[in-house]
Amino acid sequence: MAQQHNKFIYTFTCHEDELSLCRLEMRSLFGFDTDSSLIESTVKIDPSRSPFINERIDVLYRADSLAEIAQQLKGLSIEGATFKVLFIEHADLAGYTKVSFDERRKIEREIGQQIIGKVDLVHPNLMFAIMKCQDSWVFGQYIKSESIWFLHQNKPKNYSTALSTRVARAVVNIAVPEVDNIKAIDPCCGSGTVLVEALSMGINIVGSDNNPLVCPIARENIAYFGLKGEVSLKDILDVTGFYDVAIIDMPYNLCSVLDPDKQLDMLRSARSFARKVVVVTIETIDYLIEKAGFEIVDRGVAKKGSFTRQILVCE
Repeated sequence: MAQQHNKFIYTFTCHEDELSLCRLEMRSLFGFDTDSSLIESTVKIDPSRSPFINERIDVLYRADSLAEIAQQLKGLSIEGATFKVLFIEHADLAGYTKVSFDERRKIEREIGQQIIGKVDLVHPNLMFAIMKCQDSWVFGQYIKSESIWFLHQNKPKNYSTALSTRVARAVVNIAVPEVDNIKAIDPCCGSGTVLVEALSMGINIVGSDNNPLVCPIARENIAYFGLKGEVSLKDILDVTGFYDVAIIDMPYNLCSVLDPDKQLDMLRSARSFARKVVVVTIETIDYLIEKAGFEIVDRGVAKKGSFTRQILVCE
């Protein structure tokens, strides 16, 4: 009887400037991070949620050798759907030697031949993956990530100081690793970059801003992608109700930032309506966050050239 595994393998890619942000997202989604470009976890998430995840393999079989995997697969039947087997290569293995194109295709054929069903190499209904890990081979269903954040770059209205859609998507994952039964708010939503990413993930989030010029822009950007979300003209000091998490990209422009007293007022207000806050700031404001009654429980940075944003997880 083939052994079943309730494990998921994810592969990651990020630029050197994004490494800190990527690892912070890893810790938020999976509870730990790694130097590797691969994570194995019992946590199942849609790989398209993350701007850094390439793919997910839902592990079905694991063995010490490729031959053992082939033996386990004998008799596996795929009914009512076509399939394809894909060899996944990654460079984190000790003593790794790149597998040639011909060898990869050979392994795919050998594994695919053990499965009873109809192969479709162009438009399969199901994708399976075979991959070598450090101490074993794994086989499982394959789910490729879609770069949804990339499509959101084409929103009708953009602000030069807004977060990139890639960073915004990671920040949303850091703030809301588990989507179900979470009530979130972006009380300084600007043109709605964070709102678009969160709403596209099915997160229950509302937005507000004290600038009457940007609220219509945020609503237009949200509607452009067929999403529905509430955006109110409201100062963060006037937010009522209670939220599980708030995402606050501290306002600034190219010439100045808010003075410390105003920033402290914003953070104290957030303390009154949110259990957890993820703060995005270009300044070091640890002392203000602590003064507002928060504890910084994790942190990272998002870099773009010489420009750096701090991402602070506060509870």
